[in-house]
Amino acid sequence: MANNIVKIGMIQMNVLFSEPDKNIQHASELVKSAKAKGAQICVLPECMDLGWGNPEASSLAEPVPGKVSDAYQKIATENKVFLVAGLTEREQEKIYNTALLISDGGEILYKHRKINVLTGVEDVYAIGDRIGVTETPLGKIGIDICADNSLNSLSIAITLGRMCADMILSPCAWAVKSDYNIETEPYGEEWHIPYGKISKMFGIPVIGVSNVGQVSKGSWSGWKAIGNSIAYDSDGSLITVLPYGESEECVQVIDVHLTDKKVTGTALSEKIENEVCL
Repeated sequence: MANNIVKIGMIQMNVLFSEPDKNIQHASELVKSAKAKGAQICVLPECMDLGWGNPEASSLAEPVPGKVSDAYQKIATENKVFLVAGLTEREQEKIYNTALLISDGGEILYKHRKINVLTGVEDVYAIGDRIGVTETPLGKIGIDICADNSLNSLSIAITLGRMCADMILSPCAWAVKSDYNIETEPYGEEWHIPYGKISKMFGIPVIGVSNVGQVSKGSWSGWKAIGNSIAYDSDGSLITVLPYGESEECVQVIDVHLTDKKVTGTALSEKIENEVCL
């Protein structure tokens, strides 16, 4: 695989709460745009169907497979791209904050349920109980969701790295209070630190894609989702930061570099033991 380049479409879209049909249609248009720019994999935000933290999830969430996942599979198939997309999943009486990895032929390859569910939405989402990586023609892909990559849960991303993921792709929903002032309090350090650490530690790209728009329902109502999506390359260098702001919807296609894993297993733990603080 030495120094293989993969094109990732970062789709920082406006997500409307409780409007799954509108969100899916809009996502389809944006994925088409990313494909036209050369994207091989497209990443959509967290809970892109209903909005993150939406208390109406208990009545609106769909199972997987189901209406929303079927629509995501159609988007992947029509555009011939791999798709990583967040959605709100129902399984019997439980609701999960879920991300799907879908092949360019429309097959659901993997399903990740968020583990680090934030304070304030524990009554909305159940906790995921497993992680994994998936072998694809574009490399071995690890999926997690937003706060799964926080410094306080870095063990999740570290486990994906230990499982020899070639990249970590993360649907996100980064939000701030309505009166947040980026001029006096620059945003993003809480993500740049763990993303940079993981990418450098394991020699893998780490990409997080957030939505934009108003958080209009739930315990975080009144906050605003501000994008600011970020990508780090396999050498620990910052590739891009997408625009910050509740109206800053955009599509950007980036090149990431995948490298051969020269150290694994116990040798890897010896290599990184001094770099990790948990």
